[in-house]
Amino acid sequence: MPPFLLTALTFAIGGAVGLAAAAVRGVGLSVLRQPWPVWLHGVGGLFGYHFFYFSALKLAPPAEAGLIAYLWPLLIVLMSAALPGERLRPAHIVGALMGLAGTVMLLGARAGGLGFSPDYLPGYAAAALCAVIWSGYSVLARRFARVPTEAVAGFCLVTAALSVPCHLLFEPSIWPSGATEWLAVAALGIGPVGIAFYTWDIGMKRGDIRLLGVASYAAPVLSTLLLVATGFASASWALAGACALIVGGAGVATLLARK
Repeated sequence: MPPFLLTALTFAIGGAVGLAAAAVRGVGLSVLRQPWPVWLHGVGGLFGYHFFYFSALKLAPPAEAGLIAYLWPLLIVLMSAALPGERLRPAHIVGALMGLAGTVMLLGARAGGLGFSPDYLPGYAAAALCAVIWSGYSVLARRFARVPTEAVAGFCLVTAALSVPCHLLFEPSIWPSGATEWLAVAALGIGPVGIAFYTWDIGMKRGDIRLLGVASYAAPVLSTLLLVATGFASASWALAGACALIVGGAGVATLLARK
């Protein structure tokens, strides 16, 4: 499916998940009555990240674009130092760099090597913007700690609405066919595009931002392990090395920083 069409469908479902949770908790649609800075932060983060991510994948090779975009966990760790009451220790930086090294190893092995060319500078710039937007959205969530997490439902719905004109302007319409594909879209909307954004909001507002930033490097490893488990990829030493670096980086950021 074209990415913006899939974004529109899955974020609409993800927004519905949040509205359902708000209804169960007795909050209702009142949760959407937020000041404009809250909307700018939420919609700018969710839609801005995906817009520039998809643009980067179209304008540059996926491995290189993905690697630049995956600077956001390191940026989260560094940006967290500017928050009140937060202290950045050397162990946090070492752990984040270990996670980045694991990601380089993994994406480089997938692509058969990484090679950056000036011909793809617009794509690299879009990927860099993508990293800055998501890290900024994540860290600034602490500044909006009083905003209920259910408000993310509104951000998801606006992101879905903004994705519709992008789909109509930039890509062909290829809709899911059959019950299995529609169920896959629904699963994406409920899980990775729905519940995941709400739990991320909770983590950024109440959790250890630096540790969450380092631990985020597990995402490309988990996706690769899922491909291996389903038979779409084979296990490799690069995968094992990436796992060791990322898990080791999280351990360094957790244990040494606390000591």
